[in-house]
Amino acid sequence: MKKIMILGASILQLPAILKAKEMGLFVIAVDIDKNAIGFKEADVCLEISTIDIPKVVSAAKQFEIDGVMTLASDMPMRTVATISKELNIVGISEETALKATNKAMMRDCLNESNVPIPLFYRVKDYENYLYAIQHFANRFIVKPADNSGSRGVFLVEDKKDKSNVAYAFEYSKKHSRSGEIVVEEYMEGSEVSVETLSVDGEVHVITITDKLTTGAPRFVEMGHSQPSRLPEVVKKQIVEITTAAVKAIGIESGPSHTEIMVTNNGPKIVELGARLGGDNITTHLVPLSTGVDMVECCIQIALGGKPNMLQEFEKGSAIRYFETSKGKFVGIDGIINAKQIDGVEQINFTRDFGDNVGAINNSTDRAGFVIAQANTANDAIAICEKVLEAVKIKVE
Repeated sequence: MKKIMILGASILQLPAILKAKEMGLFVIAVDIDKNAIGFKEADVCLEISTIDIPKVVSAAKQFEIDGVMTLASDMPMRTVATISKELNIVGISEETALKATNKAMMRDCLNESNVPIPLFYRVKDYENYLYAIQHFANRFIVKPADNSGSRGVFLVEDKKDKSNVAYAFEYSKKHSRSGEIVVEEYMEGSEVSVETLSVDGEVHVITITDKLTTGAPRFVEMGHSQPSRLPEVVKKQIVEITTAAVKAIGIESGPSHTEIMVTNNGPKIVELGARLGGDNITTHLVPLSTGVDMVECCIQIALGGKPNMLQEFEKGSAIRYFETSKGKFVGIDGIINAKQIDGVEQINFTRDFGDNVGAINNSTDRAGFVIAQANTANDAIAICEKVLEAVKIKVE
């Protein structure tokens, strides 16, 4: 029986653990949280931080694993890379892992390869920060060089507002593991992500996902839908720059999730992750819209196999997240009727009764979501919106 190590055992990685078990594999799950939901399904549960590289590598050698992967999480990619190197199994290189998890290094790499990106500056201290913002007309984005889930991302609307300028720096730096932040131009347009799989250096674009965010100042994602409703000519440009970006970063085997802003000057890369997309994009939306099981494909790639990436059908799928008023989460009305709406695949809540809800500053603040499938993306979105209207989250 082949053994696969999955870094992370939270709700995000659970689909990979379940799929690996379904495929008849021996699963070693790694997570610092002893109560991680995935531990209930794995064969071996290791309470180790997924970014504690020496300990995880030691465990990988002890169990003589055949493959390693993570799902929807950036920072464990450096651990994946080291394990791949030490055990000589499929995975990304350590250099690629750095470029894919550090936004500053990522932008340097893409810039050198002439891949379209926003104007940006790497900043380590406040003096450099004040120098960098002089190069922007007025609005600019501040974000940590090495975090995810919209943590630490902030839009400064007016650089003359000294209080806001100072707040943005401190807020972003607080969420940066290395202390480095990125200051970049504010791009306007349609935001999408691109879900790809690379096999032997060839990049395969599976689908393009349209995004819905909270907008300024934090841009937390509140919905996704597939296939993209953008014009074909734009989608072709998106495929071209995504392929160039994935190759520039050096991903030869495995998944990538690339976020792009379609501006008046064409598509530009926001950022790229050497892993499957989160927010149920690759675990649920892709199979519902294309029939392609990206999780299974990734497991096969990690084990040195050749996955089946052929699209079985073309339907629409969508996810929308619930918004709530501020207060304590105490109950839900309308859930039974909402689940019976045709096309609803699932309705889940990610916060518990008694939790404080309200302001959405990053992805962990969202209270729950609905996923739907229909013949088109528009129809799937309409189903989700119908559920959002029908379900009432009680707050006091």
